[in-house]
Amino acid sequence: MQRKNGQSRSVWMESADLPTYRPLAAPEHAGVLIIGAGLAGITAAYCLAKDGFEVMVLEQGQIGSGDTARTTAQITAILDKGYAETERLRGEDGARLAAASHYAAIDRIEGIVREEGIACAFARVDGYLFLGPGDSADTLTNELSAARRAGIPDVELLATVPALGGRMSGPALRFPRQAHFHPLRYLAGLARAAERLGARIYGDTHVQTIKGGAVPFIETSNGLTVTADRIVIATHAPINDAIGYSTRVFPAMTYVVGLQLPRGSLPPFLAFDTADPYHYVRIQQAAEHDLLIVGGEDHKTGQADDQDERYARLEGWARQHFPQAGPPRSRWSGQVFNALDGLALIGPDLASPNVYVIAGQSGIGMTHSTIGGMLLADQIAGRQNPWAELYEPNRLPIRGLGEALSEGLNVAAQYRDLLKGGDVRSEAEIPAGTGAVVGWGPGKLAVYRDEQGVVHRRSALCTHLGCVVAWNDAEKTWDCPCHGSRYTAYGKVMSGPAPADLGLAE
Repeated sequence: MQRKNGQSRSVWMESADLPTYRPLAAPEHAGVLIIGAGLAGITAAYCLAKDGFEVMVLEQGQIGSGDTARTTAQITAILDKGYAETERLRGEDGARLAAASHYAAIDRIEGIVREEGIACAFARVDGYLFLGPGDSADTLTNELSAARRAGIPDVELLATVPALGGRMSGPALRFPRQAHFHPLRYLAGLARAAERLGARIYGDTHVQTIKGGAVPFIETSNGLTVTADRIVIATHAPINDAIGYSTRVFPAMTYVVGLQLPRGSLPPFLAFDTADPYHYVRIQQAAEHDLLIVGGEDHKTGQADDQDERYARLEGWARQHFPQAGPPRSRWSGQVFNALDGLALIGPDLASPNVYVIAGQSGIGMTHSTIGGMLLADQIAGRQNPWAELYEPNRLPIRGLGEALSEGLNVAAQYRDLLKGGDVRSEAEIPAGTGAVVGWGPGKLAVYRDEQGVVHRRSALCTHLGCVVAWNDAEKTWDCPCHGSRYTAYGKVMSGPAPADLGLAE
């Protein structure tokens, strides 16, 4: 059974044939054990199996049951922080390596699609960076100069982009040869290719404990143990927080709407703006009509309760900029983990020998996840990789300390909820199909009343570091406002860093 990752369903979930995998049934040993079967984990499995390693993958749901199913699947080297800011944070060499690694990831995805014959609608498209409201033209000229210093000679500044029409007409930077695809169809093909190379994949297997060492091992929630020569944690946010990943990557919810378009009314493209939070756009072509996919309206996980208003604002923005957009066809949300410098954390976990991580893929997870698989395959195989220092997990960019302090203060402020009353005074106030936090202090309860009126109670304290969870009515989940752990309405852990379900009500 596929574990739900939220109430909403993306357009990808409705149009993919994913393989299903049985649970782990007995203790085993693996050469490389990978935790997580999203794009990062399955890419790592494919790369390592191709190198001849004995690979096993464990996933608590089924493949793609996490945020890979909730992406907009833009495959891009247009960095989250931009090249000018990346250069400021990581230097000119760092920006150059970031560009090289993301373009290499796009090429690697294209090569895998071709080599493995994966039918996932992969296509090369132009990517555009537009100004956000109030931003000056200098923003684009500075970004153009930084991108060229980073080794992207074909980026260009356009006064207008007539092909897009509407309000998205320019000025803009054009980055040629970006790409997009159907993420779940790609993931399914990649998983089948990894299996053909010998990888073993298990679903519905929750890993609760990870221990590094000379012979690292994991323990599942039903008591099984798997030993390995090496372990890769590809769970979006690592569930072992030995070196403080929760102080290095910061969770945010992001929202997406899909609006019907007349077939061929817009060319395939990617677009981003410089607003904060930024908007991101792509086209999904179909036989009867196209789909305009627009994302944005991000906020810190667990720190907003106005999801319907955010969807409405996003749809309004889409219609303002693309007047040809028709009726809404889908909407969904997902979660991203943002690193201080906008670059993923990939490499050895320095506190846990023989354990590696891929985390903090930010808003460009398709390329970051692919870089993760490529880089870890090199490191585990003993090959030198020029990107290793750039993505080192324990780095802390000195020029990002102010943002780190701000994020830390935000997290600390969430613990004040322990001193406040619940969302409602009693369970009787909770309507069917919704949840609310009830009570005071460490005894607070996360209470969900299902559609039949049956009440389900769990501790409201996140099993990561004890923050009080918040009800997400749009997705019917409990979300941690401190470090981004998420749970089903019934308290089952969906994503880390929390290692376990919400505690039983006392």
